[in-house]
Amino acid sequence: MSAGPETSSYAALFDASPTTTKLVTLGNLSRVGARPPLGQYVRLLWARRHFLWADARAKVASGTRQSLLGKAWLVLNPLIDGAVYYLVFGLLMKNERGIENFLGYLLIGVFLFQFTTQSINGGARSVQQGKNLIRAFTFPRAALPISVVLRNLLNLGPTLVTLAALIYFVPPAEEYTWRIALVAGALALQVMFTTGLALLVARWAAALPDITNLIGMTMRVWLYGSAVFFSFDRLLGDESELRVWLEANPMFIVLDIVRDCVLYATTPDPMRWVVLGGWAVGTLVIGFVVFWRAEESYGR
Repeated sequence: MSAGPETSSYAALFDASPTTTKLVTLGNLSRVGARPPLGQYVRLLWARRHFLWADARAKVASGTRQSLLGKAWLVLNPLIDGAVYYLVFGLLMKNERGIENFLGYLLIGVFLFQFTTQSINGGARSVQQGKNLIRAFTFPRAALPISVVLRNLLNLGPTLVTLAALIYFVPPAEEYTWRIALVAGALALQVMFTTGLALLVARWAAALPDITNLIGMTMRVWLYGSAVFFSFDRLLGDESELRVWLEANPMFIVLDIVRDCVLYATTPDPMRWVVLGGWAVGTLVIGFVVFWRAEESYGR
């Protein structure tokens, strides 16, 4: 005989079987969207590292899927840029005078500086473009600019392979030495420095979107101040105070180290590594902390 509705209600109310209850107090609650402590924030970001990498790979693939040549544009774009710059600065303006292997010198400058430019410009727009994602999900917002840097790092891979082949096969061809292994260290420091800057500009652009226009102009000035197209030896004397400041520029140091290792078989001055390491670590730490401190303001 089945129990009626009244019997079921009675059993539900007065059943003496043990139950589990949890007392909810204000101490058990946390505010939605609150900024976690810095250590916890880093752990949350690290826990999502596989997703960040997969997301960057997916966006690289989708970015070329609609074009006829597909991923070939990852190599063709920097090659076309390099050819244009060589035509203007090498053939028309004769900047190659006094520079050994000007083609390699120019391509290293264009390809590596382009990575930093694209990462910073993309980082500046990352929070604005990700506002719908920010409002829908809870995750460390630093994932947005870091994902941009990862995406450009993946794009840089085929470019570096092409660069190495051009330098090795196109006259005046260079013979690689053991110093080429040092290039990985220089690139790692460049990625750290660029990531810190991407976090900084993402924070600033989230507060003041108009700053993205200023970033574009600043990057052009920085391009010319990093000896991408010419050598400071032709324009400035060895004792010039301006030259001292320009050579403290972290992007100039990156390009100078890579050129020494790849083109001129020269071991870079250890002090260059110290200065570049200071720029990389300092910028990454400052950029990360500045971005984290404004975590609750993103997406408003």
